[in-house]
Amino acid sequence: MVEPERATGSVPSLSIGPTLAVCPQLVEVEPKLVKYTLTEQQAAMLRQIGAAPSAVPIAPKSSNTAWALEQRGLIKRNWRGSGHVAVVTSDGRYFLKHGKHPKEVQAEKERLAGDAEQAERAPTDGAELIARLQSATIWKLTVPDPGPQTRGRWRAAFYDALHHDHVPGELKLRWTGRQRGDCVFTLVDEEAERAAQPPPVPTIDVPDVLGRPHQLVRATCKALGRSKTVVDTRGTPEVIPLHVSREQADRALRIMHALLTEAESRGYQVETRTDLHRGQAEHQMVIVIRGHALPLAITEQTTKVPHEPTAQEIRQQLRNPWTRIPKYDHEFNGRLELGAPAKSWYQHSYTHRDSARWTLEYRLGHLLHDLEQRAEAAERQLREEELRKAEQRRRWYAAVAQARERQVERHREKVLVEQMEARHRAAEIRAFCRAARTRADGASAAAEELEWLQWAEAYADRIDPLCAQLVTPPDPPASREALRALFQVDLYTHPWPFDSKGRWVPHEEEVAKRPDQGDASALSVRGQGEGSFMRRW
Repeated sequence: MVEPERATGSVPSLSIGPTLAVCPQLVEVEPKLVKYTLTEQQAAMLRQIGAAPSAVPIAPKSSNTAWALEQRGLIKRNWRGSGHVAVVTSDGRYFLKHGKHPKEVQAEKERLAGDAEQAERAPTDGAELIARLQSATIWKLTVPDPGPQTRGRWRAAFYDALHHDHVPGELKLRWTGRQRGDCVFTLVDEEAERAAQPPPVPTIDVPDVLGRPHQLVRATCKALGRSKTVVDTRGTPEVIPLHVSREQADRALRIMHALLTEAESRGYQVETRTDLHRGQAEHQMVIVIRGHALPLAITEQTTKVPHEPTAQEIRQQLRNPWTRIPKYDHEFNGRLELGAPAKSWYQHSYTHRDSARWTLEYRLGHLLHDLEQRAEAAERQLREEELRKAEQRRRWYAAVAQARERQVERHREKVLVEQMEARHRAAEIRAFCRAARTRADGASAAAEELEWLQWAEAYADRIDPLCAQLVTPPDPPASREALRALFQVDLYTHPWPFDSKGRWVPHEEEVAKRPDQGDASALSVRGQGEGSFMRRW
């Protein structure tokens, strides 16, 4: 018995005979053969090339079709003169005669060769099928394109499981691929599946008559004007942007009344705004959800119809031959579309329209749901951006802290080396003075020489660091210029965290004050080598 595959990890397909495999849901089945079926255009070109006694020139516009035939091995192309010519291959003649590719026929023979052996590996009854499914992690088995006998055995096991109550009562057994293709068997917990489904989107009722219209709907009604054909309020401030036929204006206003009323009942704000874009005023109506303004406009779709020239256009073209008469007209077709206005940031993000399956009134709940999802996505993106900036700021302050620590360490190393050199120099001066005093073998030296030796000994005491108490040297200045060589990034990205005295005073978001609240403050930065720096400052 073949064990079912697991869903976790990259599990290879387990073979059942030469070609049959049981695969998990998330593991791809081995790639199948190349698609050998032809379109009508490809079949016509193949027949044309096969009927010609010699090579057939390929027109540039038919190069893609010829390339498809060549990929299937049905023709062979060569470059001759200024273009390609093609001849039919033996596989192409076989295809023309039998209607199938020889490789496809051979693959089918190979698939059916081990059908009997594969059928023996299929489950013998429904109980075995259920046992195999339950042993799989995802309760799913896939049999890639089995032969007739194998498919029949799996089909018999499926119906045996149904008719003899082998399926557990709380589960359902599903099967796809009864006649052709892959056989997929799945055990499904329908109650858990229904519970996992998202709740249905509530519908929004559109009134048949506007009794007390929304204030924006009332303002839009006043701005409709006296036009008998087209209503266009997109250039009018403080109204709903409309571009519909006069017949659809009442329906559009009722739809907007229902949508705006429902949005305000959910706690959202409905506003009109005017922005300046390229020197021109743009008027918008927006629904503000969690601080994110989402513009809306309602338009009517158009249909392209042939243009019939008027007598005036014909006369104009006769007088001016360069005058262009349009070939098509765009006429309103009665289908409304509500969503993001054209040329906005949210164009094509949330737009619903009338279709053959539903009307726009039915999609209002989905539209408001899309607006809420867009606002949540924008809020989530804003939080991610804030976290990214906070992480960049944290890294920047950590780099500043490390650069400051390296600067202080180098300064102290320099002072220590200077003290050691001064100590050696003082010892050499004292040795020199002792040698000078003993030069005369005890004889008294001249007064000028004794004075010089006394000054030299006093100078050695002044430069000797061990003649006084040792203290930590003062830190060097912590300005941007002083750290420029140690801090190889932009020094002006964030506020500088050091004051004029070199004390660490970073941005308030980066500071965690010590409990004692002394002169020093600690940097709340998680970085390598920063602990000693924070303790020292």
